[in-house]
Amino acid sequence: MTHTDGRGGATPAAVALIVARLYRQLAQASADDLNLTYAQVSALARIEQAGPIRLGELAAREQVAAPSLTRTVRPLAEAGLIGKEADPSDGRSWLVSITPEGAAVLERIRRERAALLARRMSRLTDAQRATLDEALPVLELLLTEGPPQP
Repeated sequence: MTHTDGRGGATPAAVALIVARLYRQLAQASADDLNLTYAQVSALARIEQAGPIRLGELAAREQVAAPSLTRTVRPLAEAGLIGKEADPSDGRSWLVSITPEGAAVLERIRRERAALLARRMSRLTDAQRATLDEALPVLELLLTEGPPQP
């Protein structure tokens, strides 16, 4: 696979492949006894960040359908990583929040993944580190859809 588009720029396929491989390696680096899926770790982190939060709002923030999110968070609740309580402003809705156990699992996952990246980044030269520093804001732009940049 070629990593450039012929003009020296990265191809979308190359960026996607590298990001996917890096994520897979990071996921494998976290010795998660619960075998949490990508969606579950993402939901748990979002709940930590925004909770207590309604399931509908969580689904919107995760950009998934509500029934899909319900299937995602059910094992988190069963494992005691999140708690559910009735929404005091709307008795028909539920609020979910992270438990201390869930926060500990997230912290362990983050620590293990950061350790892998730290080991890998220690092999970089100063110039490569500078390039990576410069690339971070560009990669962050890829996280959201926005107007085309001139």
